[in-house]
Amino acid sequence: MKRLAGLFWSLLFLAVPILGVVTFAVAPAYDIWLPKDVSEHGSSVDGLFYFILWLTGAVFVVTEVALFWFIWKYDANNKKAEVKYRHGSHVLEVVWTIVPAAVLLFLAIYQMNTWADIKMRRPNMAPTVEVIGRQFEWRLRYPGRDGVLGTPDDLHLVNDLHLPIDEDILIQLKSMDVLHSFFLPNVRIKQDAVPGMKIPVWFKAREEGVFDIVCAELCGWGHYKMKGRVTFESRESFEQWLEVKYQEQEATQASNTET
Repeated sequence: MKRLAGLFWSLLFLAVPILGVVTFAVAPAYDIWLPKDVSEHGSSVDGLFYFILWLTGAVFVVTEVALFWFIWKYDANNKKAEVKYRHGSHVLEVVWTIVPAAVLLFLAIYQMNTWADIKMRRPNMAPTVEVIGRQFEWRLRYPGRDGVLGTPDDLHLVNDLHLPIDEDILIQLKSMDVLHSFFLPNVRIKQDAVPGMKIPVWFKAREEGVFDIVCAELCGWGHYKMKGRVTFESRESFEQWLEVKYQEQEATQASNTET
């Protein structure tokens, strides 16, 4: 009975890597994998993700299989000789310290170009739109008809972001109250909005479509209301949409003035 108990626990540990690998293998077929990428730099981000996933996955599987082997092989209920104790090995300690350090150093260097494209090589242009996180909504401000952000004719909207495709987009990100996290999964962009700071966020979308804007920072009970939508469309459709919104805002302002 004790032998069966030892076998059960060893098989249980073996099931962990098996189920883990199977889960990752079948996830795309059930549409519970990465969201569709529509950005210029998304393939680089996904490439880094998959590289790290395969690397850590291989280490995980080897470790779990080794754990299964030792549990089964050296079951106390099946021992055939007295236990022998050994002191630690300085050589092994150095090896398993240097190897992970070397891997981390390699990853740090390997990802530098992708990080620079997303976080350092800012396009030389005026902001396309200002996004302000606020409990519990995304406030958007587009330049008005004068094309300058921060003037009285700016267009103000909430949670309905429209942007043209195949163009560099520069977002000026701010927070009105607490820490928020501006997350566009389909363009592989996530950036914290910090109170008191203006943070630039840039990318280029390659496909038309309507996608989610998510706040990846829990900021209170009404957090679920932070979900907005971003629409990527052609330059012509974008300008038509802007014109409609300009007219709606001007009509509302005129009505308020008369009142």
